[in-house]
Amino acid sequence: MRIAMIGTGYVGLVAGTCFAETGNDVICVDKDAAKIAALQEGQIPIYEPGLEELVKRNVAEGRLTFSTDTDDAVKRSLVCFIAVGTPPDEDGSSDLRAVLAVARAIGSAMNGFKVIVDKSTVPVGTARRVAEAVRAETDHPFDVVSNPEFLKEGAAIDDFLKPDRVVVGCDEPRTAEIMKELYAPFVRTGKPILSMDVASAELTKYAANAMLATRISFMNEIAELCERLGANVNDVRNGIGLDSRIGPSFLFAGIGYGGSCFPKDVKALVKTAEQNGYDLQVLKAVEAVNENQKRWALRKVEAQFGADLAGRTFGVWGLSFKPNTDDMREAPAIVVIEGLLERGASVRVSDPVAMAEARNHFGDRVTYCDHHYEAIDGADALIVCTEWNQFRNPDFDRLRSLLKEPVVIDGRNIFSASNLPDKGFKYVCVGRAST
Repeated sequence: MRIAMIGTGYVGLVAGTCFAETGNDVICVDKDAAKIAALQEGQIPIYEPGLEELVKRNVAEGRLTFSTDTDDAVKRSLVCFIAVGTPPDEDGSSDLRAVLAVARAIGSAMNGFKVIVDKSTVPVGTARRVAEAVRAETDHPFDVVSNPEFLKEGAAIDDFLKPDRVVVGCDEPRTAEIMKELYAPFVRTGKPILSMDVASAELTKYAANAMLATRISFMNEIAELCERLGANVNDVRNGIGLDSRIGPSFLFAGIGYGGSCFPKDVKALVKTAEQNGYDLQVLKAVEAVNENQKRWALRKVEAQFGADLAGRTFGVWGLSFKPNTDDMREAPAIVVIEGLLERGASVRVSDPVAMAEARNHFGDRVTYCDHHYEAIDGADALIVCTEWNQFRNPDFDRLRSLLKEPVVIDGRNIFSASNLPDKGFKYVCVGRAST
């Protein structure tokens, strides 16, 4: 099948590459000429395990190409995916200007029937607006499909190639069959392709992310209660996660969620409800808890060192919002580091892949360390913000020798609450007894 993937951000590049991997001819389009030139040279603009290898293989085999020419890509394709960004407006609603601009561009380029697929995360009603934008530009027939993505950064390739489910929102049976044919190679193990109306598909994406965000904020509230009661949040998590009605996923306490999806989608769903006369009180609380949780480490620093941190130095391990990505959008580490700087501290940071992105946020206000041990050399405390595997089992003797004071503030509970005190550390963790 011939596919135009318009937008080469996280979703577009992963989806386009995976479609090419299953034998389709895919043209990935972006208006950023520098990005397209880099992709044509094999340079991948995002960090995602396994993506670079897939891109290079499919480019070499001629199934995947990159272009700035939307008109040509649309003319050569049956299925045209819209995979551009939908950043939040100031009021929390989704900014659809890029989506609608692409819709108009598709309409003006059409030379026959096209399936136009909303892959971007968009609020309910967007498919109708896309159809109106396309119809204003063409008399050719087309169908608009809502096909939300459910990719986890750091595991996106596996998620796309082996999805839990594929959601297709479509009002035309012939178009639904085209989408089923396109996704058939990914669901050979029996995972379902769920066909539904367009509005339900649009809402499904937001509802899924809102539920996962709710679980995180719920466990962070329980973690705070555990600290006050002397309970252990890990034991509580295991106790409820083994209930088959609940399950263990997204029940880890920490310093809050970030990334491109959960914060934006929760805000957008709250705004959609407001626009339709309904107050989503639970999700407003989810947001409030998450914003408060991002400041957990700052509260622990103040409890240990006081509010004035002038002359103090802190080493921060982990900058991305989660492991296996360089994405720092809404990352808790940003709140932590900005808070330390505001209180007069010096900050030394290290992350396996997000250092370049960190420079965009902090400039020369922090010290960038190539190795995580370098970040704690002479520091008053270590603060863990991201649970990268290479941080989980450090040389604790070396750690203690490098720190000015043996204080570890673990925002992701990656260390043992019993072992660190035995090794001479003051250990502060989330939802467990600190020492």
